[in-house]
Amino acid sequence: MSKVDNITLAMFQDNTASSIVSAVYIVVALINFPANGLCMWLLLFRTSPKTPTIIFMINLTFTDLVIGCILPFQIVYLVRGYNWPFSSMMCSFTTVLFYANMYCSILTMTAISIARYLGIVRPLKFKNITRNKVGAVLICGIMWVIVLAVLYPLESTDLTFHVVSLNITTCFDILQTGMLPTQTLWLIYLVIWCGVLFLIPFIITLFCYIRIMRTLALNSSDSKGRALRLALLVLFIFIVCFAPNNILLVAHSLRRLLFQDSLYMAYKLSLLLSCVNSCLDPFIYYFASKEFRMNLREVLDLDSISSRRASFHRATFFSGRSMSQSRADGDGQVGFSEQEATR
Repeated sequence: MSKVDNITLAMFQDNTASSIVSAVYIVVALINFPANGLCMWLLLFRTSPKTPTIIFMINLTFTDLVIGCILPFQIVYLVRGYNWPFSSMMCSFTTVLFYANMYCSILTMTAISIARYLGIVRPLKFKNITRNKVGAVLICGIMWVIVLAVLYPLESTDLTFHVVSLNITTCFDILQTGMLPTQTLWLIYLVIWCGVLFLIPFIITLFCYIRIMRTLALNSSDSKGRALRLALLVLFIFIVCFAPNNILLVAHSLRRLLFQDSLYMAYKLSLLLSCVNSCLDPFIYYFASKEFRMNLREVLDLDSISSRRASFHRATFFSGRSMSQSRADGDGQVGFSEQEATR
């Protein structure tokens, strides 16, 4: 893009939108580090054995922590009015890491759904696969290779752009049309990006959890409730956190390529939902792993709190019964004395 249109210029001058985005990023970063830091510590040092599901959780926690590390750069960029103060290489590095970790989160949640599908719906047929730790590590590596391969055009392009009229340097808010030589290649790239990194994983995840819920509906297992909540949570994250971003990415790109129009501000705001996902993933670990759940309750001392509350309620109950019994005995004694006095 050699010339910036008026819609884009107006977006850069809209301080309200940038303030909202930066404020949400700050809140997400403040929650992200302690929550996912605790999760990483529990998964690495307090949870064993390292099943494939646990390995996928470690990968997911890593992606969330990396997103938390990148957010401060975006906050500085937005607070400065879309003016990137760092090098062009740093712009490319943080942008690729941001999107790579976001889409690795999607692929990792898909891997967790497949692992749970095999463990619940096909437990005997795929028994060895669901216990293969090396295979899980290999799958995590393949995820990163796929994501980085799809994002290669971003890795090999200068993503900064100097807006002369505003005297600011943007980072990944204005793309050079020369990044891909033709409009057809842009459309193909868009289909690959959203299809491989979002649509296909979403369809697979949806299929897995529908089958899981159907299987659990036929069983009377004690863990059915937790498994159902996990399924609903993952589907919620896909639909609320990731779907708007990817739908708006397609809509904005098509309008930009075909009609010279823009939905970029809506797309930019939808990224907030994708970042909020990094604060919701710890709930996935809680519902997906009994070992993680027990360790978390132990670290937070939830079991002792629950037992103290139960003891308090029991003590209060029996104390109430004793007082009631004492009153009853006292009433009986008073009645007897009155009868004796009348005799």
